[in-house]
Amino acid sequence: MLEILVPGVLLVNGLAAGVLMGTQLGGWPLLQSLPPERYVHAHGFFSTRFDPFMPICLIGTLAGDAALALLAGPPAATVLFAVAGALALGTVTVSLVKNVPVNRWIRGLDPDHLPEDFAERDPRRHWGGWNRARSAMSVAALAVNCVAVGLLL
Repeated sequence: MLEILVPGVLLVNGLAAGVLMGTQLGGWPLLQSLPPERYVHAHGFFSTRFDPFMPICLIGTLAGDAALALLAGPPAATVLFAVAGALALGTVTVSLVKNVPVNRWIRGLDPDHLPEDFAERDPRRHWGGWNRARSAMSVAALAVNCVAVGLLL
């Protein structure tokens, strides 16, 4: 069972961490620099490209880490898989509670007819901070998973 779970968790966690780092290195700086109407158009475009890919990767990481924490054997690896799972849970929670609602709201806007109060409601500052947080948690989960796997070898 470990022969399937370990590479599976590393794969889905690595893919999720890679996508989130990609948003930090390229997507977010672009979105942050755009005028409001172009931002809404670009954010709406980006936010539809990762479903259902990212939810599958994040839930796969969480479920895989939970299973590995139960099956790993060595106590240190068990603890590390549990920590990685907690980080994955944090990533999922921030995504669902903070980023996904903004993504849905932005997708519902017409870039050519933004609400008059858009400048006050512009979600970029908050969305960017939460995206940094979930990116850091996903990358940290990957690092912890790698150390835990090393303990199994």
